[in-house]
Amino acid sequence: MPCYNDWPSIFKLLENIDKEILELKGEFSVLIVNDGSNEKMPETKSVYKNIKSVKVINMKKNQGHTRSNATGIRYLSKKENYDYLILMDGDGEDRPEEIKLLVNKVLKNEDVSVVAKRVKRSEGLIFSILYNLHKLITLVFTGRMMNFGHYSCLTKKDVDIISLKESLWGNYSGTVKKFISKLDNIPCIRGVRYVQPSKMSFIKLVIHSFSILAVFKYQVLLRSIVFSIILLLLAPNLITNFIIICLIVFTTCVFILSRRENIEGLKNSENQIADIISVHTKRL
Repeated sequence: MPCYNDWPSIFKLLENIDKEILELKGEFSVLIVNDGSNEKMPETKSVYKNIKSVKVINMKKNQGHTRSNATGIRYLSKKENYDYLILMDGDGEDRPEEIKLLVNKVLKNEDVSVVAKRVKRSEGLIFSILYNLHKLITLVFTGRMMNFGHYSCLTKKDVDIISLKESLWGNYSGTVKKFISKLDNIPCIRGVRYVQPSKMSFIKLVIHSFSILAVFKYQVLLRSIVFSIILLLLAPNLITNFIIICLIVFTTCVFILSRRENIEGLKNSENQIADIISVHTKRL
């Protein structure tokens, strides 16, 4: 889970995770990616009964939520001492109550990764409308239904697959959808943030949406060309010309956002790690 200054939420989430995994089989360890926080992590005296260990990767500088996730995935892909990776946000929006659903689902078919499909959100009406519009546009231009975010449980095999894809540096969910052929899902409810209000502005939401489309940029280009040809054949007029210009601008934006993808940045992400510290080890 990534963190930028939101330490109260992180430690509250850890306490809740510790409760939720009580009856689950297996060992659970937590890896926090500290994304260059300028607020010092508070000292904690929390003792977790069920979490095996908690480690913090301290990044040298802030690089953003997506790239923090990519760094953690890349780091773990080189480790052998785990079977599954659960990726979740550290602010409470990914509810710890649903960890058991992810785990139970993945254990029914141990070779298939599981994503948390959002069936209910906690945001207001305007955000919900924009989110549904984003899903519709993505479906039309990529042929893929994007109804999940970061919250997911990946097999080690699938972690290894996406850790080599440059698109991971730009967008997680799009990369998972494109490169993992078999995905199961569980229903999830978007939770309410524990402490800090959302810092996601409208512009950031648009960038996030285009980042998903950028993973499928050539499909977007092909479909835009097909749509333009169909419009010209059916109704060659000023409105058609305007729509085609909009499609050109839209596709151009997708390709511009695709420049966020960077295989060298992904490969060298570990060089941006300042240190790794342990904040908890379960007592035997």
